[in-house]
Amino acid sequence: MYKRLLQRAEAPELMDDLSRGGDDLREALRHLRRLNRLFGAAGPTVYGVKRLWAVAGKPSRLSVLDIGCGSGDVNRRLLRWADERGIEIAITLADITVEACEEARRLFRGEPRVTVMKLDLLALPEDYADIVTGTQVVHHFAAGDLPVVIGRMVAASRLGAVVNDIHRHWLPWAAVWAATHLVSRNRYIRHDGPLSVAKGFQPADWERLRSEAGLSDMSYKWRPLFRYAVVIRKQDESKRAAELIR
Repeated sequence: MYKRLLQRAEAPELMDDLSRGGDDLREALRHLRRLNRLFGAAGPTVYGVKRLWAVAGKPSRLSVLDIGCGSGDVNRRLLRWADERGIEIAITLADITVEACEEARRLFRGEPRVTVMKLDLLALPEDYADIVTGTQVVHHFAAGDLPVVIGRMVAASRLGAVVNDIHRHWLPWAAVWAATHLVSRNRYIRHDGPLSVAKGFQPADWERLRSEAGLSDMSYKWRPLFRYAVVIRKQDESKRAAELIR
């Protein structure tokens, strides 16, 4: 297993097949919320948003676009963080699947600060939100596609982008395999959970991305539990992002 994890896996996840879906996917999104709580999935996203917010002078108003949001459940933690600091926050949840949008609307019904839209990551409008976040979404893309994906995220932001994704390592792989088989019989969860770790990242992957995408103001930090918080501040990166997506 250790040798297999030295390089990012290339096999597609079931969730990458947009011809699938339906009730199995809806159930998977609900079970994924349990796993996100278990593994502290929201932490790196909040960490990154706090960094960009602080660098921007701690504004009293903040807009966030969460791409590939799934249920968008990690944003409940972001709402609590904003409440604690008296920040007027507006969050847009965006996903390419109907099922994810339905689950997100159900989860945040009655919450006026959250809106949901069906949107392809590669069709993000420029300067849409102060901060663009992506939690456990960029590992779905091949290495060659990542400069364009990150370029889109940065271009869609005014302050910068936050990537929250998985550390590729045998220990989280084993933990996720065990957890997915304990909490769910759903085929998406059991297949995609361990595979998502195998498609995760190590420091060399982030260094390569920084070089290939020309992201001079990009930092990454290991965060519990076995995740990376990648923070990209938008400065001259906007020009570079525009070049990448032409």
